[in-house]
Amino acid sequence: MSRPLHRGVPVRIPERNNDSWDSQSKDKTEKEGFDRRFSSAHPSPLRSPFRLLSDNSNSMLGITENGLSSDPYIIGTPRNRHKLILFFLKFSLVFVVILALAGSFWWTISISTASRGHIYHGYRRLHEQLVSDLLDIGEISYAPSRLKELEFCYKEFENYVPCFNVSDNLALGFSDGNEFDRQCGHELRQDCLLLSPPNYKIPLRWPTGRDIIWVANVKLTAEEVLSSGSLTKRMMMLDEEQISFRSASLMFGGVEDYSHQIAEMIGLRNESNFVKAGVRTILDIDCGYGSFGAHLFQNQLLTMCIASYEPSGSQVQLTLERGLPAMVASFNSKQLPYPSLSFDMLHCARCGIDWDRKDGTLMIEADRLLRPGGYVVWTSPLTNARDRVSQERWKFIQSFAENLCWDMIPQQDETVVWKKTSTKDCYSSRKNSSPPPLCGRGYDVESPYYRELKNCIGGTHSSRWISIEKRETWPSIDQLNKKDLEHFGLQSDEFSEDSESWRASVHNYWSLLSPLIFSDHPKRPGDEDPPPPYNMLRNVLDMNAHFGGFNSALLHAGKSVWVMNVVPLNAPNYLPLILDRGYVGVMHDWCEAFPTYPRTYDLVHAAGLLSLEFAQQHRCAMLDVFIEIDRILRPEGWIIIRDTVPIIESARALTKRLKWDARVVEIESDSDQRLLICQKPFFKKQAN
Repeated sequence: MSRPLHRGVPVRIPERNNDSWDSQSKDKTEKEGFDRRFSSAHPSPLRSPFRLLSDNSNSMLGITENGLSSDPYIIGTPRNRHKLILFFLKFSLVFVVILALAGSFWWTISISTASRGHIYHGYRRLHEQLVSDLLDIGEISYAPSRLKELEFCYKEFENYVPCFNVSDNLALGFSDGNEFDRQCGHELRQDCLLLSPPNYKIPLRWPTGRDIIWVANVKLTAEEVLSSGSLTKRMMMLDEEQISFRSASLMFGGVEDYSHQIAEMIGLRNESNFVKAGVRTILDIDCGYGSFGAHLFQNQLLTMCIASYEPSGSQVQLTLERGLPAMVASFNSKQLPYPSLSFDMLHCARCGIDWDRKDGTLMIEADRLLRPGGYVVWTSPLTNARDRVSQERWKFIQSFAENLCWDMIPQQDETVVWKKTSTKDCYSSRKNSSPPPLCGRGYDVESPYYRELKNCIGGTHSSRWISIEKRETWPSIDQLNKKDLEHFGLQSDEFSEDSESWRASVHNYWSLLSPLIFSDHPKRPGDEDPPPPYNMLRNVLDMNAHFGGFNSALLHAGKSVWVMNVVPLNAPNYLPLILDRGYVGVMHDWCEAFPTYPRTYDLVHAAGLLSLEFAQQHRCAMLDVFIEIDRILRPEGWIIIRDTVPIIESARALTKRLKWDARVVEIESDSDQRLLICQKPFFKKQAN
């Protein structure tokens, strides 16, 4: 019988004779009886597992009531059993695959969990090695535009100072002297490297460089020298290549007699006694060419020169060229980026500041910066003026100084000295609550950053309100006592460990500052080599000064340097601590240009700065910071960057674009930090 194509479709059966049909029926009946007997006696082993497939016995045997074949998956024939086995094998195979995948997934999770501690332990070194390897590969495979060296700027940018563009400020509507203020964010960044002037020469080493500088290194002409004040002309001699500042011992009627006069006015025998009177740091406003600070430096006094930006003939540029502290800043409309109670003396000799302007707010700012018991020294022809207008101005200044609790010392010639009150009782005893008022307790006096001038007296609520007569004198103030450290939330052990760590670091740094460090020759600078001379460096910029430990360690090692200690805006504000140690410093945002002229520092040091600025936030690019470092660094100047391995490797890749010589140095075998030692080449080629 042929098998039907479709179940339930009638199939025509050919006619047969009755004998044949009867015979078949008989055989069928006998066969069914035999099968029933055999099944009862010998149950089939395949019958029970598939019992639910059908309840009909005939269907179980593969025969329907009409004698046709049933569903092909029903057991009964060898062919049907073969198909059922194939179905079972396919189902088993799918089940095994699913089980294997689930087991593999569970095994992966268990291995990761069990190995987490080991993986975490080795993650840092694996990551460091990966970064190093990728950067090495990247140096070869990067596209040329990615590692293209920066071009040189045009010649007119050789004295470029960002954020001080007078013409742009005037166009933006700034006036009344505000056009000379610092205004960042209005100009495009110059992604190029500044070239030195055509006849630029490496400055002479200290102390020779204090008295002799190269004319080509500063933007100063003979006409500007001759047009300067009489005091300045007596201090300078100009020839074709050099500007020579006369030795203090040869001066007559110059800075030596002038400083001696100031000392006598405050009751001292001479200027060498300033330190004994509690004076260490001096803010010199419009300092001329830094001769006052240069003379006092030999008496352990540290003078910070500030002056407004000048397109040419800059006081700040020339002062820095002499190896003396200076920065671009001005008393005009903004607070200076120093905390309150920062200086022991303020000096202003013919500085051109009209202290009576803006209702005395400029004098309030001077008071904010001055420590209790400190001195204000002002030399001006206004003090001896005879005309009525000038006398009224002088009278206002005297009256306002009295309201600020400044005690005036008897005048000599054109020089006036005031002494700031040492106690706060004076403010409450003023007549009729004379203005200006005291600032409120919530006034933040420790972190001003070019804020608008305030019309109130600041610093009176500070825990640092200590008279200079009661403070330790230099050099003892370098090591703050336990009580002083408590003002900043520090313990003596923490401070001491920081100091010792930096002393060891300075010893290692100094031995590395040699061109041999960049050589592929096996010979490297080491302890057996003679160290660089003590006066190899003079102007040092510490971009992330922390406690000022780097500055202290340099002086402890006998190096003839001064350090501009910079506290970044997003770092803990330890600038008051640094200033209380007898050093100079400033707050700064390193995504902006530093307020100085090009080629003014011999060494730029950055410990942890890059991690601080770029590990979590990216307000600016690392390349922008490096271009700014290149701008302020002198030719053949040094850069020391200390940071984590990934940061150092990223920085090393950028040094190629700035044309610096660079070498990565290990600090300790088990340390996760590295040193990046760089030197800026001296390019004499001129831009097109």
